[in-house]
Amino acid sequence: MYNKKQFSGYPRPMTRSTGVETLLTEAYDSLSALRLEAAQASFQSALEEDFEDDELLYAMKCAGWWSDSMDRVAGIPDAFEAGEYVIARWRAFRLFLAKLGPARDRPVSAFKQFAFGVALEKFGGLAADGENADPEVMLRLGKASKGHGDYEAAVGHLEAAAKLKRDDAAILAELADAYALIDEQRASKALFREAFYINPQRVDVELLESSAFARLAAKVSELGKEGIEAAEWIPVIGELLGVFSVKRELKPVEAGKLKQSVYELETELQSDGSRRAILVPRLINRYFWLIDHYMNRKEDKSKIDELLLKIKLLDPFVYKQYIA
Repeated sequence: MYNKKQFSGYPRPMTRSTGVETLLTEAYDSLSALRLEAAQASFQSALEEDFEDDELLYAMKCAGWWSDSMDRVAGIPDAFEAGEYVIARWRAFRLFLAKLGPARDRPVSAFKQFAFGVALEKFGGLAADGENADPEVMLRLGKASKGHGDYEAAVGHLEAAAKLKRDDAAILAELADAYALIDEQRASKALFREAFYINPQRVDVELLESSAFARLAAKVSELGKEGIEAAEWIPVIGELLGVFSVKRELKPVEAGKLKQSVYELETELQSDGSRRAILVPRLINRYFWLIDHYMNRKEDKSKIDELLLKIKLLDPFVYKQYIA
């Protein structure tokens, strides 16, 4: 009788056995319930039926990786630190996945739900209501809820965080991302633009999930912008591609602060070129905001022309795309 365990070099059947599929589904359900050991037991049982199933082998490698990580989490007594560590491990896990070859959606999705579910559990015990709420805790609850797949809960936590800390780029960017995931596109675009104006370096780009932002980040990467420099170019390219198309009028005090910021950036750029890679895109983005302000207020065209010339001198490519 043919035994596929003895003849592993033979072509494998195209269909998976019902038993293996059932056990894989059972394992993924266990991960959703944050029961990693139960998931591993199901994987092991499936392996006894078919030790060559590609998805199974991929999932088992992921389970082993997270088993080691959870041992370390268990040794962290502070819940906030433990939650932060789990999210940090998710970033490391993505690098691990890149080494495994082509991603497999089902196991990746299951382990994502597991990781952010664990983080959510850690942060959840720290939550408080009303005036006693900590915006940093609410931010992390929002991130964890979003990663776990509960977008409505993520919006709730992040809106609460934004009320407590209105000008925090990290909170606004996460809220923008969550709005996009529940198809509130107009609010999403407005808040993304706001967040990257306030402080691009505060935005956790790696954890943003919306498809529009992913395409924007990919475009920036195609242009060869990486690391902290990439974060500064995102609002510039977002303006050129129409992603940051929802705008608001500035209050007089905001316009004054914007002009002061432009002056300070120009002065720094002229006196010290060491941060040019960051200053140029940041300054261009502020020119965009100031142009919009002048246009809304129907200011003299010469003011806009002056800013356009400054953009042209800083980056001719951006200038051509902007006026096209």
